Amino acid sequence: MSKMFKDDQIQKDRDGKAVWEKELQGRLAKNPEWKKRFSTVSDLEIKSIYTPEDIQDLDFEQDLGYPCFYPYTRGVQLSMYRGRLWTMRMFAGLGSAADTNKRFHYLVDQGQTGLSVAFDMPTLMGYDTDSPKARGEMGKCGVAIDTLKDMENLFAGLPIDRITTSMTINPPASVVWAMYIAMAENRGIARSKIGGTIQNDMLKEFAAQKTFMCPIRPSLRLVTDTVEFGTKEVPRWNTISISGYHIREAGATAVQELAFTLADGLAYVEDALKRGLNVDDFAPRLSFFFDAHIDFFEEIAKFRAARRMWARFMKERFQAQNWRSLWLRFHTQTAGCSLTAQQPYNNVIRTALEALSAVLGGTQSLHTNSLDEVLALPTEQAATIALRTQQILAEESGVINTIDPLAGSYFIEALTNELEEKAMEYIRKIDEMGGMVEALDRHFPQMEIAEAAYQYQRQLDRQEKIMVGVNKYQTQETLRPEVLRIDPALEETQIARTNEIKNSRNNAKVRECLERLGESCVNNHNVMEPLIEAVKEHATLQECCDVYRQVFGTYRDPGIF
Repeated sequence: MSKMFKDDQIQKDRDGKAVWEKELQGRLAKNPEWKKRFSTVSDLEIKSIYTPEDIQDLDFEQDLGYPCFYPYTRGVQLSMYRGRLWTMRMFAGLGSAADTNKRFHYLVDQGQTGLSVAFDMPTLMGYDTDSPKARGEMGKCGVAIDTLKDMENLFAGLPIDRITTSMTINPPASVVWAMYIAMAENRGIARSKIGGTIQNDMLKEFAAQKTFMCPIRPSLRLVTDTVEFGTKEVPRWNTISISGYHIREAGATAVQELAFTLADGLAYVEDALKRGLNVDDFAPRLSFFFDAHIDFFEEIAKFRAARRMWARFMKERFQAQNWRSLWLRFHTQTAGCSLTAQQPYNNVIRTALEALSAVLGGTQSLHTNSLDEVLALPTEQAATIALRTQQILAEESGVINTIDPLAGSYFIEALTNELEEKAMEYIRKIDEMGGMVEALDRHFPQMEIAEAAYQYQRQLDRQEKIMVGVNKYQTQETLRPEVLRIDPALEETQIARTNEIKNSRNNAKVRECLERLGESCVNNHNVMEPLIEAVKEHATLQECCDVYRQVFGTYRDPGIF
C-alpha cells in the first residue's frame, strides 16, 4: 500500500492546523452568534477545513487510479467528456402519444441526444385509459400508452436505430418493452439493433416510489426475465436502471440513496445468477440512475463513491472477469424535490448547480428539470431552458476540459470516503438480514427513509436548513410562469382509439396469446416472447398486466410507520 502523504508531512500538517485552530477558536469566542455546526443537506457534519490528515490513508492506485481503470472512482470511460459528451436525455411525456412525439421532435431539433419517456399514472400502474381506475388521469404526468399503436405513434419519424431511448416505468416494464421491440420489428429494425434503457427497478418501488402491481418476489422474477431475454436477444439494451432517484426523492439521505440503490443492484445480480446466467454476460448491461440533489460537493462525492463501491462488489463478491462488468454507468436527474413553487425562477439556478455536480461526478446521461415542474408538466419554453443549461455546461463552462477535476481535493476525497463507509454500514445490515428482499419484507429501508424525511423537515421548520423563498427570503410573487394544461377531451379521444383497436383486432388470437402468457407465468418460463406475440396482436397494456395480477396476485402497501 502506497500512501499519498509521508508521516512527517502529516505531522507538519497537524502542527500547522493546531496553530490555525487556536486562532480560529479565539475569533469564535468573540463572536458567539457565529454558526457552530455546518452539515450537508443529508446532515453529514462538515469540518471547517480539510487537510492531508483527512486522507492520510488514501492509496492512489487502490482508491483513485485513472479513468477506465479499477476502481473507476474517476470515471468509467478512458477520455470521459473530452472524447464524447454525456447524453442529453430530456424526460418528456404529455397527453397523447402524438403530443409527446411532437415534443420529442422539438427536443431532438434543439440538440437533445437521447429520448426519455415519462408515462401517465394509469400506464405506470398497468391500466388502460378506459379503466374506471384511470379516469381523470390520462396524460397528466406523462404519456398514455394502451396499445402497440400508441407506441408506434409515440416514436413516429424518430431514428430509433440511431438514438437510444429510456423508458421510466416499473410494474408494466416488460409489457412496454415488448411493445417497443414489436414497434421496432414492425419498422424492419431487428431487436439486436435497438438500444436504450427500461427502468424496470421493482425493488425500489417497494421502498420509495410506490407504484405497485404484484408482490415483491414475482416482481423480481419478472425483472430477471427481462435481464435473461435482453442478454440473449437485445444485447444493446440496459434491462434495468437501478434507481436511487426515487429513493432520494422520497426523503432519503445521500448515504441511504447510495446504500439502498447498490443493495438493490446486488439483489438483481444474485437473482440472475440463481437463474443460471453468467455474471459477465449480463452485468455489463446493468445501469444506474441517481438523483443530483442541491448539496454540490456531497453529490459529487456520492457519484464517485458509487463507482468505486460497485466495482469492488462486482470484483470481490461476484468474481466478475469482464472489466465492463465492474463499470457503474449511470443516468442522473436533477432533484425534483429541491424545486419550489415559491419563486419558481430560482429553480433554474438550482438545476444548473445540480447538473454541474452530475457532470463533475462523471455521469453518462443527464436530465435537467424544468423550472415549472413543481407546478405542472414542463412547457416547451421551460424544457428548452433546461436543455440549454446542459449545453452551456458542455460548450461554455470549461468543465469538460479535464477528467475528474476535483480529484485529490482533501474535502472531496474525505467526503467520498465517508459516504462509502456509512453506506457500507447499511449494506452490511442488509446482508445480515439476508439481502434486500428480506430487508423490504421487514420494512427496514422504508422506515429509514421515512425517518430521514421527517428529520429533514424538522430542520427546515427550525431553519437549520434553508430553502430560499420557502423558509427564508420570502416575497410576494410577481412572476408567474406559464403552466401547461392537458385538455380533458384528450381522454375521451384516447378511449375511443383504444376501443377501436379492441373492436378491429383478431380477438381470438389475442385470447390465445394471453393464455400462453399466463402459462409462461405459471410454469416459470420467460414471459418476453409471449408478451411480444401478444402486443403484436394488439393486446393492451392492461390485458397483459391483468394476466400478471391473476397469476401472481396484487401487492398492498402495509403502511408501516
